[in-house]
Amino acid sequence: MEKSSILDERSTSVLNAIIDSYIKRPDPVGSRTISKNFDFRLSPSSIRNVMSDLEDLGFVLQPHTSAGRIPTDKGYR
Repeated sequence: MEKSSILDERSTSVLNAIIDSYIKRPDPVGSRTISKNFDFRLSPSSIRNVMSDLEDLGFVLQPHTSAGRIPTDKGYR
C-alpha cells in the first residue's frame, strides 16, 4: 500500500524544521538538532520516525546511513 503524500501537522512541522535548519547551515539535519532547537515536545526517537516517513514520501533524503536528512525538491515545494 502506498502512503499518502498529504502530511499531518506533526510531519509538516518537522519538515519545516528540517528546511529551516538546512537553509541556515547546509548540512544534513539530525533528529537531535530538531529536538534541541524546536519546541515539538518530541523525543529524538519520535522525530526520527517522522523523518523516516518523510523520506519514504520523498520529502527528505538521507545522504548516508548515519547522516541526518536533507530536503528534496519535493520537500521545498
